[in-house]
Amino acid sequence: MTHEMALEGLTVLDLSRVLAGPWCTQTLADLGAEVIKVEKPGQGDDTRGWGPPFLDGTTDAAYFTCCNRNKHSVAIDFSTKEGSELVRKLAKNADILVENYKLGGLKKYGLDYASLAKENPALIYCSITGFGQTGPYAHRAGYDFLVQGMSGMMSVTGAPDHLEGGGPVKAGVAISDLFTGLYATTSILAAVQYRHKTGKGQHIDCALLDCQVALMANQAANYLVGGMVPGRFGNNHPNVVPYRVYQVSDGYIIIACGNDGQFQRLCEALNIPELHGDARFLTNALRIINRDELDPLIENATRKFTKDEALSKLEQHQVPGGPINDLPDVFADPHIQARSMQQTLTRPDGTDVTVASFPVKLSETPAAHRSAPPQLGNATFDVLRDKLGLTPEDLKELAKGGLIQG
Repeated sequence: MTHEMALEGLTVLDLSRVLAGPWCTQTLADLGAEVIKVEKPGQGDDTRGWGPPFLDGTTDAAYFTCCNRNKHSVAIDFSTKEGSELVRKLAKNADILVENYKLGGLKKYGLDYASLAKENPALIYCSITGFGQTGPYAHRAGYDFLVQGMSGMMSVTGAPDHLEGGGPVKAGVAISDLFTGLYATTSILAAVQYRHKTGKGQHIDCALLDCQVALMANQAANYLVGGMVPGRFGNNHPNVVPYRVYQVSDGYIIIACGNDGQFQRLCEALNIPELHGDARFLTNALRIINRDELDPLIENATRKFTKDEALSKLEQHQVPGGPINDLPDVFADPHIQARSMQQTLTRPDGTDVTVASFPVKLSETPAAHRSAPPQLGNATFDVLRDKLGLTPEDLKELAKGGLIQG
């Protein structure tokens, strides 16, 4: 059964590379938008070369596949006058443009917002940069790792200095890039709704640093409201106890008690009922004060169980808990499989590309995994013919001069 897709009819011109921008445009594509990814002939998106691993029999790295499905690759050298003119013509008929060049980097090609909005005032133009379009750092190149440090994220991630291995640690995935991509998607959809009402496009200024500061969430609130400067708690939670990793006889598990009732049931599950009546641990606030006394008592109990035994006990007593999976564990998990969180897509040349699925289930307009992350220039001729009316002779001439690749 074919379903209508929520963003069907929207055309996105994707001039972004690496992760934040492509993550945004892949989300739009998964929800039905037509995404035309403009890449440099002979090279393409930087992440095509960020391997190993590479797709079997290709020069495309696995990294590229994580954020470029459902897109058409159009290889145009827009550093040339002729190439930039082709992209401007594509932008004239686009609904949305996403780019992540340095501040002012596209102006010399006439591909900045001010230039394109003159011919397409309804264009929604999203600029993703490290530090935004204004401010003293606007000219700097921004990278996820730098932003995790500058935003305060690494000041609360990692073990305290006094413990072995203590020190600031970045997250294991590029969270600043990924969340900026999601903020960009949300903002673009807000701009689409505004355009529905007014017919006007707009410029969206989306900065990695701003987004990561916003994502400090409760840690920022602890400081802004209470003047508390949070530190690194390792696997502990600054506001909830017990909420951390505990050792069992054959590894580790996570226990996450969000309220006093769950703590009481935890004590019953681990055969330590005396703890929930202990005056030191009656409330979450008291447990935070006395966490250094409580945690060893809980871990003494968890060490008597295997991982499977402990998790079974927690589930029986309705206590939130879980394993620490590696990726083979994740994709073998029956719940992940039941939620269809893995898809295999096939390129026209027969190359299979397995990807993690779009995670949200929409009842009326579900996302779709329509096409595999594309080969470089896979749709150049088709898009330029269909969108701009170029003839086979025109395309042959442009390809001969190296301006396009198809």
